[in-house]
Amino acid sequence: MRSLLAQCKAESLRTVRNRRFLFGAVLLPIVFYFIFTGVYGDEMQVGGMEWKAYYLMSMTIFGVIGGGLNTISIRFAQERTQGWTRLLRITPLPDGVYIFSKIAAQSILNLGTILLMFLIGALVKGIHLPWTEWLFCGLWIWLGAVPFLALGTLIGTIKSLELVQVVAQILFMGMSVLGGLWIPVEAMPKLMQRLALWSPSYRFGQGAWSLLSGTAPSLAGTLILAAYAAAFMVLSSYIIKRQEAI
Repeated sequence: MRSLLAQCKAESLRTVRNRRFLFGAVLLPIVFYFIFTGVYGDEMQVGGMEWKAYYLMSMTIFGVIGGGLNTISIRFAQERTQGWTRLLRITPLPDGVYIFSKIAAQSILNLGTILLMFLIGALVKGIHLPWTEWLFCGLWIWLGAVPFLALGTLIGTIKSLELVQVVAQILFMGMSVLGGLWIPVEAMPKLMQRLALWSPSYRFGQGAWSLLSGTAPSLAGTLILAAYAAAFMVLSSYIIKRQEAI
C-alpha cells in the first residue's frame, strides 16, 4: 500500500507539471466553454436544459477524456521506450502497482478538473442546480472516465511514440465530435447519429445530460460503457504481457 501511494503521488506531480495535460484537460475545455456559450448565448435551451449547463457537462467530459487518452498513453509509451519499465522489473514494485498508479493518479486529477469546471459554471456563468445534481453529475463523470483511462493504457502499448501521439489525438478529437461534446448529436446527419449510439463518448455524455435533466442514465448506455471498459482493460493487459514475454 505504501508503494502504491508513493507511486500515485509521483505520477500526480509529474502529470500536473506536464504542459500537454494542462492544455488539453484544463485550458482547452475552459476556452471552448466560454466560446460556445458566448456564441449561442447562455439562455438557449437544449432538450429542456439551459445551454450553459448542458455544455458545461460536455466540456467537463471533454477535458476528462483528453486527460485520460493523451496523458496516460503518451507517458506510458515514453517510459517504455526510455527503458523505464524494464528498470522497474528489477525493483520490488509489482507491475500491477505501476499501471494502477497511473490510472489512480489520473482519476485524482480528473476530480480536480471536474471541480474546476463546476466552479466556473456556478460562479462565473451563474448556473444554479440542486446540490444532488452537482454531486451525481460529478460522480458520473468521474466514474465514467474509466473506459477512457483504460483506452489510454491500450494506446500506450503501441511501440512508436510518434504513432501513439497521433492515434491518441485522432481518437480524442474523433470521439469528442461523434459523441456530441462539441455540438449536440441531434444536429448531426442521420448516419452520425446512428454511429454515435455505439460511441463510448456519446454514452458518457448522455449519462451526464440525463442526470442534468433529472433522470437516471440509461441502462443501455451504462452497459455499453462498462463493455468498452472491460474490453480495453483485457486487451491492454494481454498486449502488455505479450510484450513483456518477448
